[in-house]
Amino acid sequence: MSTTLTLDLPDEAATRALGARLARLARPGDVILLFGTLGTGKSTLARAFIRALTSPDEEVPSPTFTLVQAYEAKTADIWHFDLYRLDKPEDAYELGIEDAFLDGVSLIEWPERLGGLAPRRRLDLSLETGGAETARRATLTSHGQWDDRLKDLPA
Repeated sequence: MSTTLTLDLPDEAATRALGARLARLARPGDVILLFGTLGTGKSTLARAFIRALTSPDEEVPSPTFTLVQAYEAKTADIWHFDLYRLDKPEDAYELGIEDAFLDGVSLIEWPERLGGLAPRRRLDLSLETGGAETARRATLTSHGQWDDRLKDLPA
């Protein structure tokens, strides 16, 4: 069973606010797959998520070249993956993705590169451009893991 929620985000501040709200609802073992083309706000949302669980001034560089950045938080380590440069799905094992899935919170940009390695229990978050330049539409689809929490998200 899956649950879907669609939110209109009028500007970048709303995208950051969504990231912070998701962070407050996150639990160890959560996997959030961030879908969207270049420039749709995946990294903006991920930065806000990470800063909400670490520190507002936490340095959060894009993992475009390192492929993964890890952060210590009170509840669980946060793993931020950018798989754009991943050659084949199996290369994700070298990044420690199994450990991240076990007891961390995983944010994964370009999850299409995982192929069949994406866990069945996860939250898919798709960002697309909206009507205004910085507006976005977020579609969140829970695959078991977030069913009970999506109802608390819009508040």
